[in-house]
Amino acid sequence: MTKPTDACEEFTPDAQRVSGVHTDISAVQGISEIFRVLGDQTRTQIVWALANQELCVCDIAQLLGVSSSLVSHHLRLLRHLRLVKFRKEGKQAFYTLDDDHVVQLIHAAIDHYHEQAASKT
Repeated sequence: MTKPTDACEEFTPDAQRVSGVHTDISAVQGISEIFRVLGDQTRTQIVWALANQELCVCDIAQLLGVSSSLVSHHLRLLRHLRLVKFRKEGKQAFYTLDDDHVVQLIHAAIDHYHEQAASKT
């Protein structure tokens, strides 16, 4: 069996390099859950819509062409990670982003996507 050319041919880790990174690696603990949740296109679209303005569940359902119950399900997941927050007004629940960090992530992803697309042309 031949080894791929993009892998080390011999397992010889550099203890100094590993040690230098090891202390920093814990900084990313837990953020994979945020990326997992944002990995769903509908949830990413919801976050993007909420980056522009506060919307109620019905508004989001209409915008995306999906049911209110599906939107509510996605919003619960986003709320669990404190990516969105809501307020009640009568019988409606209005959602906004909890803060601007998630929008910064999406902007970075959009920039990266467009750079990759441009480099392929």
